[in-house]
Amino acid sequence: MGKDKKEEEAVFLRKKITLLRAFSLLIGSMVGSGIFISPKGVLKNSGSVGFSLVVWFACGLLSMFGALCYAELGTRITKSGGHYIYILETLGPLPSFLFLWAEFFAIRPANSAVVSLAFGRYMLEPFFAPCAAPVPAVKLVSLLGYYMVLTLNSWSVTWSARLQTALSVIKLLALALIIVPGMMLLAQGHTENFQDAFDRQSLLLDKLPLAFYAGMFAYSGWFQTSFVREELVRPERNIPLAVIVSVITVIVGYMLTNISYYTVLGMQDVLASPAVAVSFVQRAFKSLISVVPVLVALSCFGTMNGGIFTFSRTLFVASREGQWPPLFSMIHIRRHTPLPAVMLMFPLVTAMVCIGDIYHLMNFFSFSRWLFIGLATLGLIVHRHRHPELHSPFKVPLFIPVSFTIICLFTVAMSFYSDPVNISIGCTMVLSGFPVYYLIIHRQMSTRCRSPFYYLTHKLQLLLEVVQQEIKTY
Repeated sequence: MGKDKKEEEAVFLRKKITLLRAFSLLIGSMVGSGIFISPKGVLKNSGSVGFSLVVWFACGLLSMFGALCYAELGTRITKSGGHYIYILETLGPLPSFLFLWAEFFAIRPANSAVVSLAFGRYMLEPFFAPCAAPVPAVKLVSLLGYYMVLTLNSWSVTWSARLQTALSVIKLLALALIIVPGMMLLAQGHTENFQDAFDRQSLLLDKLPLAFYAGMFAYSGWFQTSFVREELVRPERNIPLAVIVSVITVIVGYMLTNISYYTVLGMQDVLASPAVAVSFVQRAFKSLISVVPVLVALSCFGTMNGGIFTFSRTLFVASREGQWPPLFSMIHIRRHTPLPAVMLMFPLVTAMVCIGDIYHLMNFFSFSRWLFIGLATLGLIVHRHRHPELHSPFKVPLFIPVSFTIICLFTVAMSFYSDPVNISIGCTMVLSGFPVYYLIIHRQMSTRCRSPFYYLTHKLQLLLEVVQQEIKTY
């Protein structure tokens, strides 16, 4: 009895993510704003309907390769933290810190801002149709939605996971409401928008990396279980099973959704639409004109929830590894949530929502994201070479991490030519982490000196009611 009480009062992150919740986390993170805003970006940068569908399928296949690599990494490396911990354990502290630096100042706030803006746009669309919603109103609603998710993740892990499960069902319902009428019209012979689908004269080879960035943004989320590895029930079994089933489900759903879009909307209609799903409903299913935008907004809400839920674990693990201020490895004494890590994104996301544009933000953060994902899968190859004796319950053929790494790094290199301004800003953001690492992090880790933020950390610890996680062996 005493042991049970001590177990209940101990402060650590519990294993509360079952197979169903892992599947919901992945579906809820992948199916969000991307499928409702990326079709325009993919089509614009691929040049034709046919080539855009090829890009969508290629992005799905590439995502499956990446997901399989991360599933093996998740069975080899038993810590939470996703990209960060995989790069740290395989390539060392400097590249892992550069990832952390870029993730905090560029990747995650820009990604969260994109999803938040999509949430605000679709939430207001029924009230202003057929006109576009005012930009200040969109940004205000975007921030309100983000703050609601932030509060929920600060309050309870269980309720965040339950909400993710419920919203995953809503996401699939939103896709079904687009797929079904589109397939019905296609079956009736409405194929006029697919004439000359593969027009080679319109193919934009120099813009293809940006088309892939838009498509991969829509699929992004297949790596989310790696961020919460320590909170997963039976991770050796559930990580591979969850990623394989969820990615296949999303690939099929996305292909059918895009075919439905093009069945109803012509190429110029998609390019001119600020909200493709709303334009689709206006043409195909007017009786649902006020329902679908709300379902899409809820899909974006789920993606925000999944993003905050997982990124807070990255900061938590980085702090625990000594590369981030110690406050962010602390847990609320009653809620058992990583409260400081959850709240840290508040100012940066707020700033990017206020000043940013969806498509510029997408290109800005995609460079850094895919650079480090490519490095993480390169790390899998390195880890295999260094530890041939290590038994992994899940192992992928070598050509999968090799081909995925090459494609990621090649796309990153090509993007400098496609969008030099935004990509250069992203590159500068990554490189700016070098002096910070050598002046602060490396020196602190080498000398084992006390953090310069010790006294401030102590005061904030008392204010937020957080303590260091107790070491827990499951």
